[in-house]
Amino acid sequence: MQYHALIIASLTVATVTLLAAQAPPPPDPRDIQLVGDRFKPLQWNEMTPAQKTMMEHLVNGERRGAEGPFNVLLRSPEVGDLVQQFGAQMRFNSSLPRKLNEMAIIITARHWTAQYEWNLHRAAAAHAGLGEPIIQAIAAGKRPASMDPDETIVYNFATELLNTKQVSDPVFKAVKDKFGERGVVDLINVMGYYQLVSMLLNVDRYPLPAGVNPELQALK
Repeated sequence: MQYHALIIASLTVATVTLLAAQAPPPPDPRDIQLVGDRFKPLQWNEMTPAQKTMMEHLVNGERRGAEGPFNVLLRSPEVGDLVQQFGAQMRFNSSLPRKLNEMAIIITARHWTAQYEWNLHRAAAAHAGLGEPIIQAIAAGKRPASMDPDETIVYNFATELLNTKQVSDPVFKAVKDKFGERGVVDLINVMGYYQLVSMLLNVDRYPLPAGVNPELQALK
């Protein structure tokens, strides 16, 4: 038994080592071309040591890049580095299933009409399994005609919190019963983070990728 366990452990280590070897290396932060509008895109040779540290953390983390609000956040790099770590945790390691986490993100992006955030995460939501009719309804500011029970729970919580700044007892209970207290907190956390991202992007007037037109219309 010990011999077999040793073989299995060795194979596991070998597999992890092989996968790590196959993973592409992170980009060199000196080569990253930042994007911005009101906030001038910073170049590596313009950055302070704290800004360079934040950039190194960004490219070596799960994002492998610095697109989005990070050119703005570099203006306050000590806070920006904490913010990007928090955001990575909530985007990639939430206790919520990825589909529902992305659903909460696009509901938040829709609330703020944050075009870049919407464009990036509507694709991520679709890749995670959220149906296109649901995505299109959220884009239009309408309640989707058909959602599964878990999607309904997240939609009700997110829209009620954003629109009324409160959450009723039945809506709170539905999230808690399904995802536990951690799920409630993670849902609030991801929405809070992407509200901050929305504000940063909207103030900067962060551009969409070349050739991409804004999908969201202003809500009445």
